[in-house]
Amino acid sequence: MTIEATQTKAYLDDRAHVFHSWSAQGTLNPIEITGGEGSYFWDSTGKKYLDFSSQLVNLNIGHQHPKLIAAIQEQAAKLCTVAPAFANDARSEAARLITELAPGDLNMVFFTNGGAEAAENAVRMSRLHTGRHKILTMYRSYHGSTAGAIALTGDPRRWPNETGTSGAVKFWGPYAYRSAFHSTNEKEECERALQHLEDVLMVEGPHTVAMIGMETVVGTNGILVPPDGYLKGVREICDRYGIVMMCDEVMAGFGRCGEWFAVNKWNVTPDLICFAKGVNSGYVPLGGVVISQKIADSFKDRVYPGGLTYSGHPLACAAAVASINIFKEEKIVENARTIGETVIKPELAKLKDKHPSVGDVRGLGVFWAVELVRDRATRKPLVPFNAAGADNKPMLDFAAACKKNGLWPFTHFNRTHVAPPCTVNADEIREGIAILDEALTIADSYYEGK
Repeated sequence: MTIEATQTKAYLDDRAHVFHSWSAQGTLNPIEITGGEGSYFWDSTGKKYLDFSSQLVNLNIGHQHPKLIAAIQEQAAKLCTVAPAFANDARSEAARLITELAPGDLNMVFFTNGGAEAAENAVRMSRLHTGRHKILTMYRSYHGSTAGAIALTGDPRRWPNETGTSGAVKFWGPYAYRSAFHSTNEKEECERALQHLEDVLMVEGPHTVAMIGMETVVGTNGILVPPDGYLKGVREICDRYGIVMMCDEVMAGFGRCGEWFAVNKWNVTPDLICFAKGVNSGYVPLGGVVISQKIADSFKDRVYPGGLTYSGHPLACAAAVASINIFKEEKIVENARTIGETVIKPELAKLKDKHPSVGDVRGLGVFWAVELVRDRATRKPLVPFNAAGADNKPMLDFAAACKKNGLWPFTHFNRTHVAPPCTVNADEIREGIAILDEALTIADSYYEGK
């Protein structure tokens, strides 16, 4: 798209006044989005895109779901906002529905405006509950960009932001395709990753660790599905040392992995679950922490020293209530699970068989990664870790080819992620994968292996 094609008032005002996240402002040429429906959105020129990114892996219910829009309109006419100290039917109902979906005794919800604030408050709760300071999180992770959440984050967005005084300590999680433990299979990876976590605790002092936090399924940093037994093993470690287990389900929750919460797949109950994104698909900003009764009871007779002006915002909570009920009525979680297993998985397997640049395919539900390499034998990535500029050209060219043909991809480092709305159908998946198939010829052109 040329600059001339984007010279609308909205575009000009954007470039004059909007400061964009994670961007060098002078390099931007943003597309103006004017509408969307279901799995698609379109720009000011009328060009239509199949959304394989769900925007930022949050639009689980799809664009412009009419029942969800109606619920927001109804709540706006009734009561737009109220302070957190009051009881409100939308807030109370959202909390009740969320806790009913959560495992075990996670009976309370602290509402935030998004995932980063959820992570911040999970840290605060765990430190006050245990009286300890350190927080263990994975190198391959993203938990948000506020000061505390970015310290928990492992990926390179942490580098220019961390202070070094957060108490956050990193460890390696399981990643069988690029094992840090020289594993040869999933079972070994599970066992060695758990032993590594035990070793980190040994040298850090488990009595100093308040919380072990992890994305149940690692999102932006690889869509890394934990091997069977790993989450159970972390749960046992936390129980042994009195450490709070937090699962960050900001991306993985609310149908994304074919479960209400991804932990349900492995029958594991953490002490805290952070959520946001898919709880109401970002129609109105909402996040939160689902809290075990034991941790909630820590604040029964003492003040919890945290709060937000918009905690439990009625519009956002009404959207969550409507979204959860729509998911149930339309069997959207079941759709995500079935589409993942019967359509996405086999179709991506075909791409792997066809394209030498596809090194690995992995995922659950509507949450998949296609990892691109220059050599399957050595697993050399298509682009280096945290590549920029000319080093990242192969991925930039790949993404450009997708967009040219009407697919909006989610790319990160040497991967493209397949993360459409949970409402996606089989025909839409095949349409998107056909575009990926064509774009992968660009990745194949960089292949160096035999």
